[in-house]
Amino acid sequence: MNIIDDIYGEFIIDGVLEELIYSPPVQRLKGVYQGGASYWVNEKWDVTRYEHSIGVMLLIRKLGGSLEEQIAGLLHDVSHTAFSHVIDYVLDYKNEDYHEAIYHRIITESDIPRILSQYGLDYKSIVLDHSKWSLLERSAPELCADRIDYTLRDLYRYGSITRDEIDIFLNRLIINNGKIFVNDIQAAEWFVRTYYKEVIDFFMHPLNIYGYDALAKTLRVALDKQIITLNTLLGTDEEVMEVLRTSSDAEVSDLLRRIRRDVIAKENKAEYHCHRKIKTRLIDPSVLQGDRLIPASELSAEVQAMNENAKRKAEEGVYVQLISPQIVKN
Repeated sequence: MNIIDDIYGEFIIDGVLEELIYSPPVQRLKGVYQGGASYWVNEKWDVTRYEHSIGVMLLIRKLGGSLEEQIAGLLHDVSHTAFSHVIDYVLDYKNEDYHEAIYHRIITESDIPRILSQYGLDYKSIVLDHSKWSLLERSAPELCADRIDYTLRDLYRYGSITRDEIDIFLNRLIINNGKIFVNDIQAAEWFVRTYYKEVIDFFMHPLNIYGYDALAKTLRVALDKQIITLNTLLGTDEEVMEVLRTSSDAEVSDLLRRIRRDVIAKENKAEYHCHRKIKTRLIDPSVLQGDRLIPASELSAEVQAMNENAKRKAEEGVYVQLISPQIVKN
Protein backbone atom coordinates (compact mmCIF):
# COMPACT_ATOMS: atom_id res chain seq x y z
CA MET A 1 0.00 0.00 0.00
CA ASN A 2 1.02 3.58 -0.64
CA ILE A 3 0.69 6.02 2.27
CA ILE A 4 0.93 9.78 1.83
CA ASP A 5 1.17 11.33 5.27
CA ASP A 6 0.64 15.02 6.03
CA ILE A 7 3.78 15.18 8.14
CA TYR A 8 6.29 12.63 6.86
CA GLY A 9 5.48 12.28 3.17
CA GLU A 10 5.08 9.19 1.00
CA PHE A 11 5.90 5.60 1.99
CA ILE A 12 5.33 2.14 0.54
CA ILE A 13 4.08 -0.21 3.26
CA ASP A 14 3.76 -3.95 2.72
CA GLY A 15 3.97 -7.30 4.48
CA VAL A 16 3.02 -7.55 8.12
CA LEU A 17 2.59 -3.79 8.55
CA GLU A 18 0.12 -3.61 5.68
CA GLU A 19 -1.87 -6.56 7.02
CA LEU A 20 -1.94 -5.02 10.51
CA ILE A 21 -3.13 -1.68 9.11
CA TYR A 22 -6.09 -3.43 7.46
CA SER A 23 -6.93 -5.38 10.64
CA PRO A 24 -10.16 -4.42 12.48
CA PRO A 25 -8.44 -3.04 15.63
CA VAL A 26 -6.42 -0.53 13.58
CA GLN A 27 -9.24 0.31 11.16
CA ARG A 28 -11.55 1.09 14.11
CA LEU A 29 -9.22 3.95 15.03
CA LYS A 30 -10.41 5.83 11.93
CA GLY A 31 -13.57 6.48 13.94
CA VAL A 32 -11.89 7.46 17.21
CA TYR A 33 -10.94 11.12 17.45
CA GLN A 34 -7.61 11.93 18.99
CA GLY A 35 -8.94 14.89 20.95
CA GLY A 36 -11.64 12.93 22.76
CA ALA A 37 -14.59 15.28 23.13
CA SER A 38 -12.93 17.97 21.03
CA TYR A 39 -14.45 17.01 17.68
CA TRP A 40 -17.95 17.04 19.14
CA VAL A 41 -17.67 20.71 20.11
CA ASN A 42 -15.51 21.82 17.16
CA GLU A 43 -15.60 19.87 13.90
CA LYS A 44 -12.19 21.28 12.90
CA TRP A 45 -10.52 19.34 15.74
CA ASP A 46 -10.67 16.15 13.70
CA VAL A 47 -7.35 14.28 13.94
CA THR A 48 -8.02 10.56 14.45
CA ARG A 49 -6.18 7.89 16.41
CA TYR A 50 -5.66 6.10 13.08
CA GLU A 51 -3.76 9.03 11.59
CA HIS A 52 -1.65 9.30 14.73
CA SER A 53 -0.92 5.55 14.84
CA ILE A 54 0.20 5.54 11.21
CA GLY A 55 2.27 8.64 11.93
CA VAL A 56 4.06 7.09 14.91
CA MET A 57 4.90 4.03 12.81
CA LEU A 58 6.26 6.23 9.99
CA LEU A 59 8.29 8.42 12.33
CA ILE A 60 9.90 5.35 13.91
CA ARG A 61 10.74 4.11 10.40
CA LYS A 62 12.14 7.52 9.44
CA LEU A 63 14.34 7.46 12.55
CA GLY A 64 15.73 4.02 11.70
CA GLY A 65 13.63 1.95 14.10
CA SER A 66 13.29 -1.80 13.62
CA LEU A 67 10.28 -3.48 12.04
CA GLU A 68 9.27 -4.71 15.49
CA GLU A 69 9.31 -1.19 16.92
CA GLN A 70 7.31 0.08 13.93
CA ILE A 71 4.72 -2.61 14.70
CA ALA A 72 4.62 -1.55 18.34
CA GLY A 73 4.18 2.06 17.23
CA LEU A 74 1.34 1.20 14.86
CA LEU A 75 -0.51 -0.76 17.55
CA HIS A 76 0.20 1.35 20.63
CA ASP A 77 -3.25 3.02 20.62
CA VAL A 78 -5.54 0.15 19.57
CA SER A 79 -7.01 -0.10 23.07
CA HIS A 80 -8.24 3.50 23.16
CA THR A 81 -11.97 3.52 23.74
CA ALA A 82 -14.39 5.74 21.88
CA PHE A 83 -13.75 9.41 22.73
CA SER A 84 -10.14 8.56 23.71
CA HIS A 85 -9.26 10.00 27.12
CA VAL A 86 -12.81 10.99 28.09
CA ILE A 87 -13.17 7.57 29.71
CA ASP A 88 -10.41 8.50 32.16
CA TYR A 89 -12.61 11.33 33.46
CA VAL A 90 -15.61 9.02 33.66
CA LEU A 91 -13.74 6.36 35.67
CA ASP A 92 -11.42 8.79 37.48
CA TYR A 93 -8.15 7.48 36.03
CA LYS A 94 -6.01 10.45 37.05
CA ASN A 95 -3.02 9.29 34.99
CA GLU A 96 -5.27 9.04 31.92
CA ASP A 97 -4.24 5.44 31.36
CA TYR A 98 -7.42 3.37 31.14
CA HIS A 99 -6.39 2.32 27.62
CA GLU A 100 -3.18 0.90 29.07
CA ALA A 101 -5.11 -1.06 31.69
CA ILE A 102 -7.08 -2.91 28.96
CA TYR A 103 -4.32 -3.04 26.32
CA HIS A 104 -3.29 -6.66 26.96
CA ARG A 105 -6.89 -7.90 26.68
CA ILE A 106 -7.63 -5.95 23.50
CA ILE A 107 -4.51 -7.29 21.81
CA THR A 108 -4.91 -10.93 22.85
CA GLU A 109 -8.62 -11.06 21.94
CA SER A 110 -7.95 -9.70 18.43
CA ASP A 111 -6.45 -11.11 15.22
CA ILE A 112 -3.15 -9.36 15.94
CA PRO A 113 -1.36 -12.37 17.54
CA ARG A 114 -2.37 -14.56 14.58
CA ILE A 115 -1.20 -12.01 12.01
CA LEU A 116 2.16 -11.60 13.72
CA SER A 117 2.68 -15.35 14.09
CA GLN A 118 2.12 -15.81 10.34
CA TYR A 119 5.22 -13.67 9.83
CA GLY A 120 7.22 -15.54 12.47
CA LEU A 121 6.80 -12.78 15.05
CA ASP A 122 5.91 -13.20 18.72
CA TYR A 123 3.23 -10.73 19.74
CA LYS A 124 4.16 -10.89 23.42
CA SER A 125 7.70 -9.68 22.85
CA ILE A 126 6.61 -6.88 20.50
CA VAL A 127 3.41 -5.34 21.81
CA LEU A 128 3.04 -6.32 25.46
CA ASP A 129 6.22 -4.67 26.74
CA HIS A 130 6.78 -1.17 25.39
CA SER A 131 9.65 -0.47 27.81
CA LYS A 132 12.13 -1.88 25.28
CA TRP A 133 10.97 0.53 22.55
CA SER A 134 12.73 3.78 23.45
CA LEU A 135 11.93 5.50 20.16
CA LEU A 136 8.21 4.84 20.65
CA GLU A 137 7.74 5.63 24.34
CA ARG A 138 9.77 7.46 26.96
CA SER A 139 8.68 9.00 30.22
CA ALA A 140 8.14 12.75 30.16
CA PRO A 141 9.84 15.16 29.91
CA GLU A 142 11.95 13.50 27.18
CA LEU A 143 11.09 13.15 23.50
CA CYS A 144 9.56 10.04 21.97
CA ALA A 145 7.81 9.25 18.68
CA ASP A 146 4.37 9.19 20.31
CA ARG A 147 4.79 12.61 21.92
CA ILE A 148 6.40 14.16 18.84
CA ASP A 149 3.77 12.89 16.42
CA TYR A 150 0.64 13.98 18.26
CA THR A 151 2.12 17.42 18.87
CA LEU A 152 3.20 18.02 15.28
CA ARG A 153 0.11 16.39 13.76
CA ASP A 154 -2.45 18.32 15.80
CA LEU A 155 -0.79 21.69 15.45
CA TYR A 156 -0.10 21.28 11.75
CA ARG A 157 -3.74 20.30 11.11
CA TYR A 158 -4.99 23.25 13.15
CA GLY A 159 -2.71 25.73 11.40
CA SER A 160 -0.34 26.63 14.24
CA ILE A 161 2.87 25.36 12.59
CA THR A 162 4.08 24.88 9.01
CA ARG A 163 5.60 21.95 7.13
CA ASP A 164 8.83 23.92 6.77
CA GLU A 165 9.06 24.31 10.54
CA ILE A 166 8.34 20.62 11.01
CA ASP A 167 10.98 19.58 8.48
CA ILE A 168 13.59 21.80 10.12
CA PHE A 169 12.81 20.28 13.52
CA LEU A 170 12.83 16.68 12.26
CA ASN A 171 16.24 17.29 10.70
CA ARG A 172 17.54 18.37 14.12
CA LEU A 173 16.64 15.06 15.75
CA ILE A 174 19.42 12.63 16.61
CA ILE A 175 19.36 9.06 17.90
CA ASN A 176 21.68 8.19 20.77
CA ASN A 177 21.51 4.69 22.28
CA GLY A 178 18.11 4.18 20.66
CA LYS A 179 16.64 7.36 22.17
CA ILE A 180 15.55 10.64 20.57
CA PHE A 181 17.33 13.90 21.33
CA VAL A 182 17.92 17.21 19.53
CA ASN A 183 21.25 18.60 18.39
CA ASP A 184 20.72 22.29 19.15
CA ILE A 185 18.94 24.41 21.71
CA GLN A 186 16.95 26.36 19.10
CA ALA A 187 15.24 23.13 18.00
CA ALA A 188 14.50 22.26 21.62
CA GLU A 189 13.03 25.71 22.30
CA TRP A 190 10.85 25.48 19.19
CA PHE A 191 9.48 22.09 20.18
CA VAL A 192 8.82 23.17 23.77
CA ARG A 193 6.90 26.23 22.51
CA THR A 194 4.97 24.01 20.11
CA TYR A 195 4.24 21.36 22.73
CA TYR A 196 2.76 23.92 25.10
CA LYS A 197 0.58 25.27 22.31
CA GLU A 198 -0.79 21.74 22.23
CA VAL A 199 -1.11 21.30 25.98
CA ILE A 200 -2.27 24.79 26.97
CA ASP A 201 -3.87 26.28 23.87
CA PHE A 202 -5.56 23.06 22.69
CA PHE A 203 -5.90 20.49 25.51
CA MET A 204 -6.73 23.24 28.01
CA HIS A 205 -8.81 25.39 25.67
CA PRO A 206 -12.01 26.32 27.55
CA LEU A 207 -14.20 24.82 24.82
CA ASN A 208 -12.23 21.58 24.92
CA ILE A 209 -12.45 21.42 28.71
CA TYR A 210 -16.21 22.02 28.51
CA GLY A 211 -16.58 19.25 25.93
CA TYR A 212 -14.73 16.75 28.12
CA ASP A 213 -16.77 17.73 31.17
CA ALA A 214 -20.12 17.46 29.36
CA LEU A 215 -19.32 14.20 27.59
CA ALA A 216 -17.88 12.59 30.73
CA LYS A 217 -21.09 13.41 32.62
CA THR A 218 -23.17 11.93 29.80
CA LEU A 219 -21.17 8.71 29.64
CA ARG A 220 -21.18 8.32 33.42
CA VAL A 221 -24.97 8.52 33.55
CA ALA A 222 -25.32 6.17 30.56
CA LEU A 223 -23.03 3.63 32.22
CA ASP A 224 -24.80 3.92 35.57
CA LYS A 225 -28.15 3.32 33.87
CA GLN A 226 -26.71 0.46 31.77
CA ILE A 227 -27.62 2.23 28.54
CA ILE A 228 -24.05 1.49 27.52
CA THR A 229 -21.33 -0.76 28.95
CA LEU A 230 -17.56 -0.46 28.91
CA ASN A 231 -17.61 -2.89 25.99
CA THR A 232 -19.87 -0.51 24.06
CA LEU A 233 -17.01 1.98 24.25
CA LEU A 234 -14.83 -0.39 22.25
CA GLY A 235 -16.69 0.81 19.16
CA THR A 236 -16.17 4.09 17.33
CA ASP A 237 -17.18 7.54 18.55
CA GLU A 238 -20.11 7.66 16.14
CA GLU A 239 -21.35 4.19 17.09
CA VAL A 240 -21.47 5.15 20.78
CA MET A 241 -23.06 8.49 19.97
CA GLU A 242 -25.80 6.67 18.05
CA VAL A 243 -26.56 4.46 21.07
CA LEU A 244 -26.82 7.59 23.22
CA ARG A 245 -28.95 9.46 20.66
CA THR A 246 -31.45 6.63 20.34
CA SER A 247 -31.76 6.19 24.09
CA SER A 248 -35.20 6.95 25.46
CA ASP A 249 -33.68 8.15 28.72
CA ALA A 250 -34.58 11.80 29.32
CA GLU A 251 -31.49 12.55 31.43
CA VAL A 252 -29.09 11.21 28.82
CA SER A 253 -30.92 13.08 26.06
CA ASP A 254 -30.72 16.33 28.04
CA LEU A 255 -26.99 15.88 28.72
CA LEU A 256 -26.33 14.98 25.11
CA ARG A 257 -27.96 18.20 23.90
CA ARG A 258 -25.27 20.13 25.76
CA ILE A 259 -22.53 18.65 23.57
CA ARG A 260 -22.79 20.95 20.58
CA ARG A 261 -20.76 23.07 18.22
CA ASP A 262 -22.34 26.43 18.86
CA VAL A 263 -21.05 26.63 22.43
CA ILE A 264 -18.87 29.66 23.16
CA ALA A 265 -16.72 29.35 26.26
CA LYS A 266 -14.00 31.38 27.94
CA GLU A 267 -11.79 31.08 30.99
CA ASN A 268 -13.19 32.92 34.00
CA LYS A 269 -12.19 32.08 37.59
CA ALA A 270 -14.73 34.45 39.10
CA GLU A 271 -17.82 33.08 37.39
CA TYR A 272 -17.63 29.59 35.93
CA HIS A 273 -19.84 26.66 34.97
CA CYS A 274 -17.21 23.93 35.22
CA HIS A 275 -13.66 23.46 36.43
CA ARG A 276 -11.34 20.66 35.39
CA LYS A 277 -7.72 19.75 35.83
CA ILE A 278 -5.82 17.69 33.30
CA LYS A 279 -2.80 15.46 33.67
CA THR A 280 0.38 17.50 34.12
CA ARG A 281 2.35 17.26 30.88
CA LEU A 282 5.85 18.73 30.82
CA ILE A 283 8.53 18.59 28.14
CA ASP A 284 12.26 19.21 28.54
CA PRO A 285 14.20 17.60 25.67
CA SER A 286 17.83 16.77 26.25
CA VAL A 287 20.22 18.52 23.87
CA LEU A 288 23.50 17.03 22.66
CA GLN A 289 26.32 19.43 23.57
CA GLY A 290 29.64 17.92 22.55
CA ASP A 291 29.49 14.47 24.12
CA ARG A 292 26.99 15.43 26.84
CA LEU A 293 23.21 15.35 26.90
CA ILE A 294 21.87 18.36 28.80
CA PRO A 295 18.19 19.16 29.59
CA ALA A 296 17.03 22.15 27.56
CA SER A 297 15.88 23.90 30.73
CA GLU A 298 19.50 24.05 31.91
CA LEU A 299 20.48 25.80 28.67
CA SER A 300 17.48 28.07 28.13
CA ALA A 301 15.70 30.42 30.52
CA GLU A 302 12.79 30.39 28.05
CA VAL A 303 12.31 26.63 28.39
CA GLN A 304 12.56 26.86 32.16
CA ALA A 305 9.90 29.59 32.25
CA MET A 306 7.58 27.69 29.90
CA ASN A 307 7.81 24.58 32.07
CA GLU A 308 7.03 26.53 35.22
CA ASN A 309 4.03 28.15 33.55
CA ALA A 310 2.72 24.82 32.23
CA LYS A 311 3.06 23.19 35.65
CA ARG A 312 1.20 26.07 37.29
CA LYS A 313 -1.59 25.92 34.70
CA ALA A 314 -2.03 22.16 35.11
CA GLU A 315 -2.17 22.39 38.89
CA GLU A 316 -4.68 25.23 38.75
CA GLY A 317 -6.89 23.71 36.08
CA VAL A 318 -9.29 25.60 33.83
CA TYR A 319 -12.36 27.49 35.04
CA VAL A 320 -14.83 27.61 32.15
CA GLN A 321 -17.62 30.11 31.73
CA LEU A 322 -20.21 29.46 29.02
CA ILE A 323 -21.02 32.58 27.05
CA SER A 324 -23.64 30.99 24.83
CA PRO A 325 -25.95 29.21 24.54
CA GLN A 326 -27.42 29.17 28.03
CA ILE A 327 -26.80 25.70 29.46
CA VAL A 328 -27.85 24.94 33.02
CA LYS A 329 -25.00 24.02 35.35
CA ASN A 330 -25.22 20.49 36.79
